[in-house]
Amino acid sequence: MADIISSDISDYLLAHCTPADDVLRDLAAETRAAFPQAAGMQISHDEGELLTMLARLTGASYAVEVGVFTGYSAICIARGLAKGGRLLACDVSEEWTAVARRYWARAAVDEVIDLRIGPAVETLRALPRTPEIDFAFIDADKTGYRDYYAELVPRVRPGGLLVLDNVLRAGRVLDGTDPADQAIREINDVIVADERVESVMLPVRDGVTLVRKLG
Repeated sequence: MADIISSDISDYLLAHCTPADDVLRDLAAETRAAFPQAAGMQISHDEGELLTMLARLTGASYAVEVGVFTGYSAICIARGLAKGGRLLACDVSEEWTAVARRYWARAAVDEVIDLRIGPAVETLRALPRTPEIDFAFIDADKTGYRDYYAELVPRVRPGGLLVLDNVLRAGRVLDGTDPADQAIREINDVIVADERVESVMLPVRDGVTLVRKLG
C-alpha cells in the first residue's frame, strides 16, 4: 500500500473515528494470524467506518459486496443497512468465508448476509436486471472490476452508490504494467466517461472511488 499519509497521521486518523468493537478487533487479529500473506486484503478500520456511514447515508436496504475475504467489510456494510436490509456477499473461497461466517454470527448480522460462493460475475448476471440495488462495494480480483461494474450499474437504483476499492494500486495505476494495474487504470477511465453516473476518487488508503447512479 502506498504511503499516502505518514504512519503517525494514520494512527491519529484511526484514533479519531468511531473505534472498532471487540468483534472487529478480534477478526482483524485472527485474519493476520491465520492468513499472514493475504491479510493486506482486509480493509482498514477507517475504511470500514466509511462503508458503514455511506450505507447509512444512502438509506440502503439492499447491498451487494464483491469480494468478502474474512468478512470485515461485510460486517461494516451490514451495520449500515436500514432495518430489514440484506447484503448479498460474493466470494470464491470457502476457507476465508468460513472465518467470516463465525464473525458475522458474533456481530449478529449473519441473518442479514446471503453468502454466495462462486465466480461473482456469474452471481451478478443471475440477478434480475432491474434497478433495485442501493449500495455496492467492489473489492475483489482487479482484472474482474470492469465486468463487475458492467453488471452492477444497470442493477443499481437511481441515487444508489457503488464503491470501488484499490483504485490507486499503491501508485502503480499511473504506469504499472501488471495486468491488475492495467485493469484498474481501464476501469477508472470507464467510470469517468460513463454518462450514467457521477463519481469522485478519494485518496483513502489505497484509493476509493464513489460512483453515484444518476436518475
